[in-house]
Amino acid sequence: MSSNETGTSKIIEVEDITLRFGGVTAINGVGFHVTEGELFAVIGPNGAGKTSIFNSISQVYRPQEGDIRWKGKSIMGERPDAIARLGIARTFQNIALFGQMTVIDNILTGRHIRMKNNWLTGMAWFGPAKKEEMENRERVEDIIDFLEINEWRKHPVALLPYGIQKRVELGRALAMDPELLLLDEPVAGMNLEETEDMARFILDIREELGISMILVEHDMGLVMDIADRILVVDFGRPIGTGLPKEIQSNDDVIAAYLGQDFSEEISID
Repeated sequence: MSSNETGTSKIIEVEDITLRFGGVTAINGVGFHVTEGELFAVIGPNGAGKTSIFNSISQVYRPQEGDIRWKGKSIMGERPDAIARLGIARTFQNIALFGQMTVIDNILTGRHIRMKNNWLTGMAWFGPAKKEEMENRERVEDIIDFLEINEWRKHPVALLPYGIQKRVELGRALAMDPELLLLDEPVAGMNLEETEDMARFILDIREELGISMILVEHDMGLVMDIADRILVVDFGRPIGTGLPKEIQSNDDVIAAYLGQDFSEEISID
């Protein structure tokens, strides 16, 4: 049974949002919801508006029409840092890490929004500031263990294999203690072994940490294997939403994106 069938409440609702850049409509009437603990996927061709949906949820972009509600309350017009503090974290399609910093320090940057001491007490590094940093470092070590990257914890990330860098970026997002995680092509550029590892970690995040996720990904095998529900967009328009089996057999989706032979290539138990 998928988690959207067992979920009791909607954690986020995207209601008919439209986003325009001059004469170009990047998102055109897209709407969906994600329930607590659900793994929801968004797929579509390049340029379909998938990352723009993430940027709209994060309020980096401000849709001209529609609404986005977090636990029933509109978040339209909020600053991106306020969205992060609500409990929405994300990874990026292109790795955005600090190359010369260690794994520990990169993940620790994700704790910044959870820290309460100011830069003056932090510079002195004693009393409450020292205690707070030590507590946050313990949280980072837990994430490092969870993602199985302990052997690289003190290495500069620029020297690490690509697949490990992707895990570090995921770790930084987890360090924000999110309730909703936006994953922008987490297995892009990975080999088969790295992809399987990342899929395992994504499932563990849902099962062990209980974090809801929205996944944007081009690897259709991965999406069909792990997603609870899928939204398909094409040129910014929604053309199908449903369970993986429903999307696989949707004629509009097949014609626009998956290809006529897709349903024969992917089997879903």
